[in-house]
Amino acid sequence: MASESDERKERLIDDVRPSLRKRIVVERVLDQLHTIENDQKEEIRQKARSVSELAAADVLISAVLRKPHAPGWFQAFVDALIHSGCEYAADCIQPDNPVDPAVEAENYDCVKLIEILSPSLMDMKTDVVNLECSAKELITQDDFEKIKTITANEGNRGGARELLRCIVRGRPGWFSQFLEILRGTDHKHLYELTGGSSDCDKTVGKLPLLKDEPVESEAAAGSQDSPECMVISSTNDPPEEQDLYQGVSAKSRQLPDSVEPSTSDPVEAAGGPENDDIVLRDYQMNVARPALEGKNIIICLPTGSGKTRVAVYITKKHLDHRRKEGCSGKVIILVNKVPLVEQHFNAEFQPFLKHTYKVERVSGDSQLKISFTEIVKNNDVIVCTAQILENYLERANTGEDEGVDLSDLTLIVIDECHHTQKGGVYNHIMMRYLTQKHKNIRLKKEQKKTLPLPQILGLTASPGVGGATKMEKAEDHILRICANLDAFKIMTTDLGQFKREPRKSIQTVEDRKEDPFGDVIKNIMNDIHTHAELNPTSDLGSQTYEQWVVQKERIAATEENPKVRVCAEHLKQRKRSPDAELVIKTTETEQFLFNLFEGKKKDLKQLSEKPEFENDSLSKLRGKVLHEFTSRDKARGIIFTKTRRSAIALSQWIQENPKFADVGVKAYHVIGAGDQSVVKPMTSAEQRDVLTKFRDGEVNLLIATTVAEEGLDIAACNFVIRYGLVTNEIAMIQARGRGRAEDSSYTLVDVKNSGVAEKECVNEYRITMMNKAIDKIRTLKQEDYDRRMLEYQMQAIMEGRMRMKKKQRQQMQTEKGEVKFSCRSCSKHVCTGEDIEMVDVHRVNVSLEFRKLFIKRENTTLQERHFDSETETNDYIACKDCGQRWGSMMLYRGIDCPCLHVKNFVVTFNGKKKTKCTSWIDLKMSFPNFDYIKYGSDQLGKSSDEDD
Repeated sequence: MASESDERKERLIDDVRPSLRKRIVVERVLDQLHTIENDQKEEIRQKARSVSELAAADVLISAVLRKPHAPGWFQAFVDALIHSGCEYAADCIQPDNPVDPAVEAENYDCVKLIEILSPSLMDMKTDVVNLECSAKELITQDDFEKIKTITANEGNRGGARELLRCIVRGRPGWFSQFLEILRGTDHKHLYELTGGSSDCDKTVGKLPLLKDEPVESEAAAGSQDSPECMVISSTNDPPEEQDLYQGVSAKSRQLPDSVEPSTSDPVEAAGGPENDDIVLRDYQMNVARPALEGKNIIICLPTGSGKTRVAVYITKKHLDHRRKEGCSGKVIILVNKVPLVEQHFNAEFQPFLKHTYKVERVSGDSQLKISFTEIVKNNDVIVCTAQILENYLERANTGEDEGVDLSDLTLIVIDECHHTQKGGVYNHIMMRYLTQKHKNIRLKKEQKKTLPLPQILGLTASPGVGGATKMEKAEDHILRICANLDAFKIMTTDLGQFKREPRKSIQTVEDRKEDPFGDVIKNIMNDIHTHAELNPTSDLGSQTYEQWVVQKERIAATEENPKVRVCAEHLKQRKRSPDAELVIKTTETEQFLFNLFEGKKKDLKQLSEKPEFENDSLSKLRGKVLHEFTSRDKARGIIFTKTRRSAIALSQWIQENPKFADVGVKAYHVIGAGDQSVVKPMTSAEQRDVLTKFRDGEVNLLIATTVAEEGLDIAACNFVIRYGLVTNEIAMIQARGRGRAEDSSYTLVDVKNSGVAEKECVNEYRITMMNKAIDKIRTLKQEDYDRRMLEYQMQAIMEGRMRMKKKQRQQMQTEKGEVKFSCRSCSKHVCTGEDIEMVDVHRVNVSLEFRKLFIKRENTTLQERHFDSETETNDYIACKDCGQRWGSMMLYRGIDCPCLHVKNFVVTFNGKKKTKCTSWIDLKMSFPNFDYIKYGSDQLGKSSDEDD
C-alpha cells in the first residue's frame, strides 16, 4: 500500500502534468532515470521518434507514477530532471517550495511571446547568440553542442529554431537574460521587437502586457508601431492547451492529413491555418526562393517533405504581391487524378488561404465543371484536374464556346510534373504555353503587343530517367522535362535531419516442391489449348503467356474464329456457367469450357483447403501484414497490386481470414475509375469514400492498384507493401512514399515468374543515376542550360506541329466525306473529298452531280496546250450561280475530266475552315487514281442505250 507521502507526491505530479510534460527532454531524462526498466525506456524512445516528444513525455510520467514504487522513486525523478538540464521541470514538483502561480503565468506569457515572434527571431546570428546563452547558463552544454551542429548542417535558421526551443524550457528569468543577450550582440531590432526599450539606459526585460488590454479593432491595432500592440492583437483568442515546447498547437494539429511531416518546431505553432501564416523549414525556403522572385522552377523533393506546403506558401506570396501592386492574381493548381483535387483543396490550399482569398476546386465528377469559366473568374485559387483546364483552353482556341485563356492566369502549379511529356495532358497545356512564349519573342522584336503568360511551378518527387541506361540519356530526359515546363532551374536540396527513408525489405518466394492445385489448373489450360489447336510458346501464367493469349484473342476476333476467341477469353479469365434461370444460347465450345471447369471444381476446392499447398507469395504477404499489425500500436498500410482483379481478390481473402480480424485488420480495395477493364470500375465517389475511411482509420489496410500510387497523403500510413508489382523508378519512389509516418516500412513481396526483385534492383540503380543527373544539371552554367532549354523547346514545338498535321492528315484521309469544298464566291456546296480522283498530278471530279453545278467557258487567252500525249486543256469551268472559276476542263484520252483548282474553293474539315489552301499540297490529302476502264465502260453503256 502506498504511503500518504507517496500519494501526495503522485497528486502533485498529476496536478502539474500538462506543463511538466512540456519541460521534459525525454532522451536526457531517460539517461539519468534508473527506476524504469530498459525495455520500457526503449518503448518511450520509440514513442518520441514515431509520434512526438510530448507524447513520449506523457508516457514517461505515467511510467514514473506506476505502482508499486521503488524506494526513493520521487527523489530519483527530481534528480534526473535536474541532471538532464530540466531544472524548471524539477521546480514544478517540489512539494515544499511550489512555483508561484503568478510567476508561472508570467513565464507562460514569455513563452507565448517568443512563439509569436519566432519567425523574426530566426534571423538572429545563431552562433553568436548560442555562445552567449551558453556562457550565461541559459542553456545546457548539450543544448549548446546540438544547436552548433544543427547550425553547421542546416543553416542559421535551423539552429535558431533549436535555440528558441531550448531557452523556453529554462527557469523563470530566462526571458530578461535573453533580451540582454540580444542587446549585447547587436540585435537591436530583435531586442526592441521582444519588448526591450529603444532607450538602452532603461530597465531591460519588462514583458509587454499580453492580457486584459482590449484592442478596439484590427485597424486600430495595426496603426500602432510598438511590439506591445502587435502582441495584444495576437492574443485575443480563447486560451487553449498548446504544445509550446513541441511547437504544434492543438488547432494546427487538426489540419487534415497535411503532406507536411510531423514537426517539433516552436515557430510552427504560430503558423497554422488559423492565422494564415505559413512557416517553411530552411530547406523548403531554399527551394522556393526563385519562385518567390517570379521565376519558373521545378521543385524536386522526396515524398513527404512538404512540396505542397511550399506551393501553398508560393501561391500566397504570389497573390499578396500582386494585390500589393494593385493587380489581380489567378492561380490554378493542376493535378492528374480526381482524388488529389479534394486532398489538395481540403488539406492545404483551403485551410491556409480561405481567410484572405477565394479558393475553389473542380474535378471531372463535379457539377462545377459546367461553369468552369465562371469559377475561374470568381475565385483567386482553383484546384482542378488538368484535363478540365485543357478542355477550356481548347474552347477558347476554337472560339466555339466561352473558355479560358492562359493570359487569364498568373500562376500555374503542376503537381506530379514529371508527367509533362509527349502525349500527356500536362504537355498539351505546356505546348500552348511554349508556343505563345516564342510567339511573344517574335512580336516583341516586331514591337507588337504580347500576351501575358502565367508563372509555372512544377512539383515532383522524381522526374525519372525515361528508361535511360546511360547518364547522358538520363540527363537528356530530365532536361527535356525542364524545357517542357520552361523551368529556370530544377530546385532540390538536402533535407538534413528531416530526411526520412522507410525500412526496406524484399520477401523472396521459394519454388514449391509440390503444387497440385497449380497442376490441375495447368491441365485445364492444356485441355483448352488442345480443343482450340493452340500451341503456347512460354510458361503458363507468365506475363509473356498473358500477352500471347491477348494476341490470339484479337486475331481470332478479326478472322471471325469463334472457337479460338472464346477459348482465349477463358484462358484470360474463367467465366461462370450460365444461370439456370436464364435462357442463354451457348456454343459447343462454351459448353465444353464450362463442363471442363465444373469437372475439376471439387478437386480444386479440396486442394485449396490444405495449408501445405498454399501459394508462398500469399503466405509471405500474410506473415508481413500480421507482423505489421502486431508490432505497431496503430498500424495503417497499403498493399499495391498489379490488376483490379487481384486487388479485389486480395481484399476478399483478407476480409474472410479470421487471423487478420483477430489483430484488428479492416481491409478494403480501391481501383481505377476508367472502364477499360473487364472488371467493374469504381466511381470517383466510391474512391473518395474509401480513401476518407482510410484517413479516418475506419479502414486500416488499403489494397490498391497504381491509382493510389501518386500523391495520396495519409499522415498515419506507416507501411507499404508491393505485391508482385514493380514498374519504373518513378512508381517505386511514389509507392514507398505513401508511408508517411515515422518508422514506416516498405516491403516488396516477390511473385513467381514476375522478376520483381530484379526490377527493383534496376530501379534503385536508376534512382542513383537520376540523382547524379540532377546534380550535373544543377552545375551547368546558366547560359549553357538556357541554350539547351531553347533547343529542346523549339524541337518540342516543331514535333508537336508535325504530330498535329500528321494526325489531322490521317483523320482527313479516313473521313474524306467530312472534307467539303464550297464556292469561294457564293459559298455553295460543291463536293466532298470522296468525289475527287487523280489523273496524273491533277485532281478531277467526274461525278454527274458535279457536272450539274458548273458551266463550261472557252478560255480565249489560252491557246491549245498539250500536257502530254494524252491530255489537253482549252476550257475552264465556273460556278453556274455566280460565275466564279473553279478550274479547267481537261480532255483525257477522249474523256472530259473537270479539273479542280483548290485555290478557288473554301475547304472545311468537320466544319472548321482550312486556311492557306492555295495549292493541293497544302491540303496534305491523297486521292485514288481515276479508274479509266470503269468510267469508260459506263460511258460506252450509256452511248449504246442512246443509240438504241
